[in-house]
Amino acid sequence: MSIARKRAGQAHQPTFAELYAPKLVTVLREGYTLVDFRADALSGLTVAIVALPLSMAIAIASGVTPDRGLYTAVVGGFIVSLLGGSRFQIGGPAGAFIVLVALTAERHGVDGVILATAMAGMFLVAAGFLQLGTYIKFIPYPVTVGFTSGIAVIIFASQLKDLLGITLPGKEPGEFIPKLQALVGGLHTASSPAIAIAAVSIVIIVVLRRLRPHWPGILVAVVVAAFASWMLLLSLSVETIGTRFGGIPRQLPSPAWPLLSVAKAQAVLPDAIAFALLGAIESLLSAVVADGMTGRRHRSNCELVAQGFANIGSALFGGICVTGTIARTATNIRAGARGPVSGMLHSLFLLLFMLVAAPLASFIPLAALAAVLAVVAWNMADRREFALLLRSSRGDAVVLLATFLLTIFRDLTEGILVGFALGAVLFINRMAQMTGVEEDVLVQADRADFGDGVRAPYDPRLAADPDVLVYRITGAFFFGAASSVGTVLDNIADTRKAFVVDFAAVPFLDSTAANAMSRVASKAARQGIRLYITGASAPVRRALLTHGVIRPRAIYRETIARAMADIKGEQNAPPAAPGALAAT
Repeated sequence: MSIARKRAGQAHQPTFAELYAPKLVTVLREGYTLVDFRADALSGLTVAIVALPLSMAIAIASGVTPDRGLYTAVVGGFIVSLLGGSRFQIGGPAGAFIVLVALTAERHGVDGVILATAMAGMFLVAAGFLQLGTYIKFIPYPVTVGFTSGIAVIIFASQLKDLLGITLPGKEPGEFIPKLQALVGGLHTASSPAIAIAAVSIVIIVVLRRLRPHWPGILVAVVVAAFASWMLLLSLSVETIGTRFGGIPRQLPSPAWPLLSVAKAQAVLPDAIAFALLGAIESLLSAVVADGMTGRRHRSNCELVAQGFANIGSALFGGICVTGTIARTATNIRAGARGPVSGMLHSLFLLLFMLVAAPLASFIPLAALAAVLAVVAWNMADRREFALLLRSSRGDAVVLLATFLLTIFRDLTEGILVGFALGAVLFINRMAQMTGVEEDVLVQADRADFGDGVRAPYDPRLAADPDVLVYRITGAFFFGAASSVGTVLDNIADTRKAFVVDFAAVPFLDSTAANAMSRVASKAARQGIRLYITGASAPVRRALLTHGVIRPRAIYRETIARAMADIKGEQNAPPAAPGALAAT
């Protein structure tokens, strides 16, 4: 797979210091002003308001006390923003870790979770310095959608007990099918007040998101539920943070290294590896989402190092796994953040909330926090992309469903590994189908300039036009190449007027590559740049159209010459060849 660019310049080879310098240093060098600080303070406060109930809810769902979720967001979130390679990343506890943390806590206790978190941090630091972040991007898009949707289903199932106020005679099973069986058997113990609180909380979040999207709907829902618990004394029949956990402390604990022994480290090693793998995937996926929203580029290996130190720091203060969080990162961007200072302030605001409002947290009903996670799970399940991949191709559908089902019924790590293996096999099969033998001569014979009766005059504007950028992609455009090619295509200068991407030498592209092109098309549209796609075969074009690379974001032409003629506004463009694809 290769990509050629006209007028390619001399590439600068970054030094080690440049590759691992935090984005905070970059922002400060650009000139950080008081206006920037005010914008970051407002966005940091906005994210902190969202993160406060969410961090406690994720910790409770993970089988630990709510204060550990706050420690994670305060300490881990601060380090992620301080050292990270993404300008807008917000770190903290994530819903994707609920299943892994809960299983680890069940097998090895809270001490085991903390030790696994610290070990995962060391693995992430090593992965970053070994520059393995680039290889993590090779995970196919159907695998990402499959395991994210699978996690969403598991999170929702884990919240049914508190959503309905069900009382079980024993411990709630961890496996999916036994959990559902136990919950169905306990439906007769469901609490009407708990159901009412959960329903009202969900309605508040959904309605405010639609009518007042800038309001902190999650916090409003939790505050209303806590007020009802206090005023109406519903805590007598509905579990709250106070009745189950006795409240939360008003300060951070003193840092202490987790209990360590060779036997304990060996026992939690598989969990630590799973934490590190999922943390790397989730954080880099969040950074990619931030890049797509802002047009910036993160440095994946620097981000992994920051995530590693953040997990070590979280473990020192008794927290759980830290990773980049997509929802909070997107909230940070929409709130007008200018740089990493916003994420650092978000952590400081959370610490302030702990110092001031800790006693009030005792009145928060667990049904309200379960409602928050139910909404989070609904948003995590990317239903549109799931349906799109099912229609995209039979191979992508198999990879998606295998990852999705294994994540739910077996294990998250197993789902990712099997999905990746199936994606690799699918690619090999596609490559085999594209292999053919054709007769050709080693040396092409000379041809007359006017042998075909058509000879366009030389136009120097097509050879060196500062307003037009032309790329030619050569070879299979699949998940292994989508990251590198997408990075090149994303570097669209703001001063360009048109952008041409030639697919004439691309035998096929998969859903990961099509999704990367969709992001490029969106960015070009936002910047007012006309994107032309030329030479795409029928299967390649169909995949691009399926993933949203359509008008007005992209214009399809048969050849580069035809696209250049349209750009220049020439009326004497050569007619399209018979059977060529019609322009759209």
